Amino acid sequence: MHNYDLVIIGGGINGVGIAADAAGRGLRVALFEQADLAGATSSASTKLVHGGLRYLETYQFSLVRKALKESQLLLELAPHLIEPISIILPYERKLRPWLLLRAGLFIYNHLASRPSYPPAAALRISSNSPLHESVIRGISFADGQVDDARLVILNACQARNFGADIFTYHRCVNLEAGKDCWNLRVCNLANGSERQFTARAVVNASGPWVSRFVREATGAAPKRQVRMVRGSHILVPSTYEGPQAYMLQNADGRIAFVIPYQGQFSMIGTTEAEFDGDPTGVEISEQEIDYLLDIHNRYFVRRIARQDIVYSWSGVRPLIDDRQTTATRTSRNYQLVFEDFSLPLLSVYGGKLTTYRLLAEQAVDKLSDTFDGMPASNTARVKLPGGGFGSREELTKDLTGRYPWLPEVIVSRWVTAYGSLAFKLLSDCDGVSALGKNFGHGLTQREVDYLVAREWARSADDILWRRTKLGLLFDSAQRDELETYIAKLQGPIDP
Repeated sequence: MHNYDLVIIGGGINGVGIAADAAGRGLRVALFEQADLAGATSSASTKLVHGGLRYLETYQFSLVRKALKESQLLLELAPHLIEPISIILPYERKLRPWLLLRAGLFIYNHLASRPSYPPAAALRISSNSPLHESVIRGISFADGQVDDARLVILNACQARNFGADIFTYHRCVNLEAGKDCWNLRVCNLANGSERQFTARAVVNASGPWVSRFVREATGAAPKRQVRMVRGSHILVPSTYEGPQAYMLQNADGRIAFVIPYQGQFSMIGTTEAEFDGDPTGVEISEQEIDYLLDIHNRYFVRRIARQDIVYSWSGVRPLIDDRQTTATRTSRNYQLVFEDFSLPLLSVYGGKLTTYRLLAEQAVDKLSDTFDGMPASNTARVKLPGGGFGSREELTKDLTGRYPWLPEVIVSRWVTAYGSLAFKLLSDCDGVSALGKNFGHGLTQREVDYLVAREWARSADDILWRRTKLGLLFDSAQRDELETYIAKLQGPIDP
């Protein structure tokens, strides 16, 4: 029997954030994830930490204020994963009125201080813009571009650094309230074996599965239901030059972003489509592809078509089901709800990437009656692993100075993926040969070994799509070679 203070179900951004917060306060923590970390919604976002300018028109001022504050704080805690990006919203006369957009600018600038981001402002769009010549003005604001999956991974690393045990490919199949603690039966999906665990409290952070988990694991009815909304994105070769992103309005009230991605692509998304299937197998629909192609082509001079799409992804957002509004107008806020049991089972309903840290802090605070004398959260002051450096430019200079033989393609990627942890990967290296085999595009044996041993990677997909984004560049032969190598390694050992 393995005994813990707190068990967390779900290895998305909310689950790992709660694990890091709770372990940082001294609790004995375990997290169980049925697949890979960030294997679902948390790696299928628009890759932004943002205030949510468009939420102002549905009067979600509190959510926007929280998100603005958190986007500034996250930039300070994870400067390797997040950087400001300028976003232009072109004005369309037949859509939102100009005065409404100007009012939104004023509110966005004054809801919270964000010294690392330039203020929102109106602008004239120049004649050499990639947009159609009919677009002559708009607004400019800034938010943070983030590697969403690595944000999850490094929060899990933070939790482990504080003493938490992270179990991937483990599913809690039964949850039963005992006299003083929860009894959990957990299946190791890799080999089918089962083990028993106990916990004084359980947090259900299983995202789209949050309501289903309560029903299936306990046999009881959940207090809330979630409204599942599919958000899809497509990736095409870059449709314009420049580092700026665009936020495009559509006549149905929805918006979509066009964002530079990985130096050579444009990411276009997201959609908002009702979804009632299995979140595990969510895929973009033909209608969503048409929608994203159409909204891009209505604004940009360079037209794109289906054959230009090099990749797509979809995720299911678990929104709080108010049964009254459309998916677009449903709140992106969250609720932390104790289910009806004699022992604490706290479910996380809703939420968004940007506010995960605050959600985690509030979730652990709600358990203070169970854990008497628990200290306050420290996550607002502790940088995420790898975040302890001045600037990306300084870190790049330091790396190239110490390791002048390190290829530029590796330096640039490692600075943003690992930050100062790059020195740990290189601790005893004295030349390129020490990195071992190059599987392609700068992914070396040294890095693969590290990701398997320290970041819970178990497959080529874990590495190519979540720990890195090299899946966009690898061909099938390179992927198969990587998969074969990983299979020969000793996989992650249960803590």
